[in-house]
Amino acid sequence: MRIKSLLIIITALFAISCAGNRTKKSDIKPVATVEVDALLLGATEYVDKVIEVEGICTHICQHGGRKIFLMGSDDSKTIRIESGELGAFNQKCENSIVKVIGTLCEERIDEAYLQNWEAAVAAKTAEEHGDGESGCDTEKRARGETANTTEQRIADFRTKIAARKAAEGKEYLSFYYVTALSYEVLE
Repeated sequence: MRIKSLLIIITALFAISCAGNRTKKSDIKPVATVEVDALLLGATEYVDKVIEVEGICTHICQHGGRKIFLMGSDDSKTIRIESGELGAFNQKCENSIVKVIGTLCEERIDEAYLQNWEAAVAAKTAEEHGDGESGCDTEKRARGETANTTEQRIADFRTKIAARKAAEGKEYLSFYYVTALSYEVLE
């Protein structure tokens, strides 16, 4: 009976410590506090660095709640935030101002990425987000995508990669997101 009572108390304490906004990491010191618009413009400066960013959460992904999107000055300026080790984001985030401390990461889309995506689609093992093959509308908007099918999306990426190669000599597209270390719902 004592062991059972002790286990119940430990479980309750664990549940209480994991609830809320997940802001227990007070020792995390961001190198900069950046607005969403400025972060998107100067992202290369902050890659692999801990930053603080806040914005209005416009969307929580329905597939497990592990991604949110923070909007800057308008809905064309949006950054994806992934929960990382924090688990699912609190539903209170949506339509609220959320402050996130996390590491800015770069995702590169290159020809190898596109070929792997095509192979996964052909094998019917491609991961799907959003409704149908068009993908998550919020994520597509954050990346400036307009295509509606997987094939169109891949073709658009190839066109954009070719344009970037011609303009900058880089054979990939860069998309940025933040892996959250902590977050707080402000309003």
